[in-house]
Amino acid sequence: MALQEKLDRFKKQQEKCQETLSNIAAKSGASRATTTSRPTPAAASTAARSSPPVKFSNDTERLQHINSIRKSPVGAQIKRVIDRLLETRQAFTPEEINRDCYVDVNANKAVFDSLRNNPKVHYDGKRFSYKSKHDLKDKSQLLVLVRKFPEGIAVIDLKDSYPTVMEDLQEDIAYPNDPRVPIKADDDLKLLFRDIALPSDMLDIEKDLQKNGMKPATNTQKRRAAAQIQGISSKNKPKKKKHEISKRTKLTNAHLPELFQKLNGS
Repeated sequence: MALQEKLDRFKKQQEKCQETLSNIAAKSGASRATTTSRPTPAAASTAARSSPPVKFSNDTERLQHINSIRKSPVGAQIKRVIDRLLETRQAFTPEEINRDCYVDVNANKAVFDSLRNNPKVHYDGKRFSYKSKHDLKDKSQLLVLVRKFPEGIAVIDLKDSYPTVMEDLQEDIAYPNDPRVPIKADDDLKLLFRDIALPSDMLDIEKDLQKNGMKPATNTQKRRAAAQIQGISSKNKPKKKKHEISKRTKLTNAHLPELFQKLNGS
């Protein structure tokens, strides 16, 4: 019997039971009214009142929810399963998938075949599990992988590798910072890099980074606000002569050593 037919039959049984109980309660109230010779106003009011509706413990809402999931398009069911596999990072049998997210994989061949052939799903013959593009478990394995791509690797290819990978990545492209991996920069690029005039105020630098879709590593506005609270003057210092890069300068582009060959000895 189909699930919808079971729901319809269950609803009819509920309605019949409700009607029977309501009739019994009405008859009981009428009987009490006839046996009382002189009913008080309070008693008459109680007898006139109908009995409260009886609430039945049932699973109607849950069954309707399950039915809506199983009648949804195959793509929607596949997404529901894959989202669950990604969230838990566990392997599920078809029966466990059915219990966990109400997608009946065994009863729907289209869903089963789509899951088995999905590039984001690994199927070992018994269980389904999530499959990321790069099989990484932690930060150390991530570092080993990034070092294999001296030209950089897109974060979008790494973001689902393991649950905390985005905490270890801060940019849209990950570059290795390893002196063992030489990277050559064109002369035009080096000249362009050295000719860039940076704003004197860090707030302007942070705004420019944000305009270009990059997240600044500093928050000057927040730092200055904290300094004011602590009673420290946050006024901009007088502009100083632009210093050249020295060996003590912290370099964020250390993976491009050719840009910094003309360092001062200071």
